[in-house]
Amino acid sequence: MNELDAWVAAAGREAGVDPGDIPTRLVLDLARDVAHGVVRPGAPVTAYLLGLAVGRGADPSELADRLSDLARAWSPPAAAPPPAASGGGLEGDGEQPIP
Repeated sequence: MNELDAWVAAAGREAGVDPGDIPTRLVLDLARDVAHGVVRPGAPVTAYLLGLAVGRGADPSELADRLSDLARAWSPPAAAPPPAASGGGLEGDGEQPIP
């Protein structure tokens, strides 16, 4: 048994979850896809989200596949353009703004 397996078994017992019911590889694969395709802090949050959804009846394999697909296809939202300079005129153009 490696350290991860030992930890999952101990943590599972502490949480009242049979370690055999913990899909370690599935969670790690999902976390990898989110960390590499979206943003690293999204990995543990997405793993938690998966756990919540499974606790509410979602199929872990099906949902993990959908979330991994989403992460692999992820494009960050477009950044908002910087705010326009106040004053009404172009900066440095020598023109006075129109009131």
